[in-house]
Amino acid sequence: ETLNMANLKGYRVGGTVHIIANNQVGFTTDPHDARSTLYASDLAKGFEIPIVHVNGDDPEACLAVARMAIAYRTTFGKDFLIDVVGYRRWGHNETDEPRYTQPGMYNRIDAHPRLREKWAATLAERSLVTKAEADGFVEEIRAKLMAAREAARTQKKHLPDTEVSTKAKAPKTAVTAERLRTLNARLNTFPDGFTVNAKLEKTYLEPRRTALDAAEPKIQWAHAEMLAYGSLLEDGVPVRLSGQDVERGTFSQRMLVLHDTVTGQEHCALQSLPSAKASLALHNSPLSETAVLGFEYGYAVRAPEALVIWEAQFGDFSNGAQVIIDQFLASGGVKWSQHVGLTMLLPHGYEGMGPEHSSARLERFLQLGAGDNIQVCTCSSAAQYFHLLRRQAARLQTDPRPLIVMTPKYLLRHPRACATLAELSEGSFQPVLDDPRPASRKSDVSRLVLCSGKVYVDLVFDAMPPYNLKPEYEKNANVAVARVEQLFPFPGEDVRTLLSSYPNLTEVVWLQEEPKNMGAWSFVASRLYALLPDGVTLRYEGRPEEASPAEGSVTAHNAEQQRLLSAALSSIVPPPHKNGNGKHKNGVGAHLPAKEPAKSSRTEER
Repeated sequence: ETLNMANLKGYRVGGTVHIIANNQVGFTTDPHDARSTLYASDLAKGFEIPIVHVNGDDPEACLAVARMAIAYRTTFGKDFLIDVVGYRRWGHNETDEPRYTQPGMYNRIDAHPRLREKWAATLAERSLVTKAEADGFVEEIRAKLMAAREAARTQKKHLPDTEVSTKAKAPKTAVTAERLRTLNARLNTFPDGFTVNAKLEKTYLEPRRTALDAAEPKIQWAHAEMLAYGSLLEDGVPVRLSGQDVERGTFSQRMLVLHDTVTGQEHCALQSLPSAKASLALHNSPLSETAVLGFEYGYAVRAPEALVIWEAQFGDFSNGAQVIIDQFLASGGVKWSQHVGLTMLLPHGYEGMGPEHSSARLERFLQLGAGDNIQVCTCSSAAQYFHLLRRQAARLQTDPRPLIVMTPKYLLRHPRACATLAELSEGSFQPVLDDPRPASRKSDVSRLVLCSGKVYVDLVFDAMPPYNLKPEYEKNANVAVARVEQLFPFPGEDVRTLLSSYPNLTEVVWLQEEPKNMGAWSFVASRLYALLPDGVTLRYEGRPEEASPAEGSVTAHNAEQQRLLSAALSSIVPPPHKNGNGKHKNGVGAHLPAKEPAKSSRTEER
């Protein structure tokens, strides 16, 4: 995959020097069991680049081929591959015994002189160093390594901080209405003589030109995103967006690059914005996750001032990049004090599209969250997304952290997820959004439904145009619905304030689309329980535990979706589904007991 990137415009770096440490890393697996080719480097033959095999026991030869590689890269700007053939004296590690499985090879290795000693002797024969000087080099390097080890051992560790109120440190993300109007006009024009697809003009460009001054919310998700990028470029923040189909958008929602219907010429308004003080890099990526996300991570490390974004075609495609997420994105700050502001956009939501197009595996990211190492958000409106992107950019220089966003699919055009000009020109990203109905009704509320992301729209609004409020929600004075839009770091203080604003609360319901063993439930349950006022119960509503993320049938999906939505608003909890044995499936409508009033210190002690 990295070889394939060599000549792709979004990933070429003027040539890469690839080095194979060919020392039998799979120590009990022989080469004839490890690959189908004679040489470990044979796969590179298809890319027409130089391949040089060099003896790792010959330092001068290794240095010569390294110089050749750099000279070739400098001259031709192309890749170069070095296959360093060596061995592992101690097997896989110092505690491994490789002689159990490769006795013949290790008999030869045991009799073979050590490279450092062999090279020191060669230099001594040439009168370049003495033995004492060579030994001194060894001790000098060993001392440096031990000092580095001690420094790492005594370094102050990050303290866990899983309940963070972001309001106190929220940067200013609003953009003035006048500036947004000017920006919008510039972004929705094209050069003279440029022929735009007629359907594209009518469906995208024309509505975007008038959306900011509409009486109702008309700024769709991708439109708000474009305004966020444009305002950041005007602020001097470089933006890099890559992924599969990002120019158009997987769901034909973004359309940042226009194509002339006659000539095929491309035009990107963000890249020709006259008021921009920084550049936009926009690249459709190869159909890869591991290599591309790894590249973007490295780009974010070397360009900390840039808002670097990788978008998966569907959220669950991040499965293919899990090794980068686990070993770099989530843990790089703790392992190497390497904090990056890389952003991941993962389309997530249950629309009956089946197991492989529904879940971005939200639960995995929440499991990886610790010590404020990442941010995990799932927005339910275009305005929230606008402010979230600008907040991430504002923190790049002061508090860079990876941002994982569960982005929607059908909410991309949903009228109830659209924003108004006022919402973009005022306010900021809110980790928790209260029920928007009048506060005067709070004393009547006995049940508070908490949810996150797209399921909120399904719960509150009718499924068909004009998407009015559902009667069972609008006319039910006993139920309120609030959204937790930032899941990690968990905004515990904000949730506590929300709960305390409902004086007669008796029940909190966590609603999610995902099965009980997935999604946010396992993460939020203990945190919510700790925040509950005395006498308030906590209940889960969602799909029961499943091995698959979603149903494979649209009919089954619709039935289950309707069940969990009705259960969240209904005063009567529906019975759990039964499996084939007639036994109740675990978790549907399950209650956690009410939080008991504080006991006396003597009782607690006992």
